[in-house]
Amino acid sequence: MRFLLRLLSPLLGLVVAAIGVITLLEVITAWVAPASSPLVIPWPDWQAALTGVTWDSPTVRLVAIVIGIVGVLVALVPLVARRHDVRLTDPVPEVTVTTSPRSLARAVGHEVRSHSDVVSASVVASSKKVVVKAGTLDAPDEVRAAVRERIDTLFTRLPLARRPRVSVSVAATKGVK
Repeated sequence: MRFLLRLLSPLLGLVVAAIGVITLLEVITAWVAPASSPLVIPWPDWQAALTGVTWDSPTVRLVAIVIGIVGVLVALVPLVARRHDVRLTDPVPEVTVTTSPRSLARAVGHEVRSHSDVVSASVVASSKKVVVKAGTLDAPDEVRAAVRERIDTLFTRLPLARRPRVSVSVAATKGVK
C-alpha cells in the first residue's frame, strides 16, 4: 500500500498542476483574444451544454457521488498505508520505542535457524502474529516443540509491549546426499 501512496502522490500533484496550467492558459487566451477559439478545452461548448443543468439534475448528483467516493478512497489510502510498527515497552514515559515487523521477523528467524535440527526457515511477523515455517531432517513434532520454546525464550528477552501470537509449522525435508 505504501508503494501505491508513493505512486499516487506525485501523480495527483501532476494532474492538479496540469489542470492549473491549462486553466491559466485558457483564461489568459480569453482575456487577450475573446473572439478566438479556446486553446485546449472547448469550454464554450461545455458552457452551452451546462446552461440547462440544475443542481437537482441526476447528472449533477451522480458526478457529486463519484467525486465523493473518489475523495474518500484518496483519503483512505494514506490511512491504510501507515507503518505497522511493533511497540516495545517504554523505558520512561517520555520515550516511545518501536521496531519494524521485518526486524522482529529477522530476530525470530535468526533464533529459529540457530537450532541445530532446523535446515531452513521462513518467518513473517507483524505486531499481532508471527508465522514460522521451518524444515528439518528429524521428527517434525520434536523440532516444532523446540522451536516454539526458543521463540518463547526470545520473547521473554525482548521488551515487547504486547506479545504476538506464534504459529509454528515444521515439515520434514529430504536430506542432501
